[in-house]
Amino acid sequence: MFDFFSFAFAGLESGAFAALLMTSFAGSFITVSLGIGGGTLLIAVMASLMPAAALIPVHGVVQLGSNLTRAGLLRRHIHWRPLVGFGAGSLIGVFLGGMIAVELSPALVQIGIGCFVIWNVLMRAPKWLSTIPWVIGGVTSFLTMFFGASGVFVASFTKSLYLERQAHVATHAGLMTIQHTLKILAFGILGFAFGPWVFFIALMIGAGFLGTLIGRAVLLRINDKAFKRGLDIVLVLISLRLIWNGLGLGV
Repeated sequence: MFDFFSFAFAGLESGAFAALLMTSFAGSFITVSLGIGGGTLLIAVMASLMPAAALIPVHGVVQLGSNLTRAGLLRRHIHWRPLVGFGAGSLIGVFLGGMIAVELSPALVQIGIGCFVIWNVLMRAPKWLSTIPWVIGGVTSFLTMFFGASGVFVASFTKSLYLERQAHVATHAGLMTIQHTLKILAFGILGFAFGPWVFFIALMIGAGFLGTLIGRAVLLRINDKAFKRGLDIVLVLISLRLIWNGLGLGV
């Protein structure tokens, strides 16, 4: 007999399912109001509640939905110039990531990204960072095939463009939409079966959309200075967590 609830929950316990929906809502709210953080929060919770084999592909689809709706709501503010170069680099990065069988050391990647982002927050974002969108796209898209959440690194690139708050959020969403789209296509080609997760993904995207709407209202009410201060705080906290985990001290 067909078990609707097992299908709808993708085989997850109801408590885990509810926790993931709430996390999707909270993650989208955090990202649209502060510019970053939601994807990392979501993958951290998903990693503790979902099968490892489904984690990165399913997270990618959920994040695609979240970023696509965010980019759509703020489309008038997107800074389009870096998207082409970023997309070209992302295509190369996803291709290489899908071809390589061995994993990079998660510890080294976490420590490296964490240190880079903290340096970028404490120092003035280097001008050259904004001139190499294809390199950023290639590197982050390669890494996202193995570790899922690369938004914190992409946010450092977006920060180097020195955009006002709505343009920052919109442009970052556009960049991540490109990256997640290519990643999903790659996992589909590699044979991952998204079918059993379709209903779950739809509900996760719906919860994220509600978070985006409420977070957008917050974004419209804060000024650029407050936004940048909040963004820097979130970036540093996420980066410290990455370094902590990379050093093997996380629990």
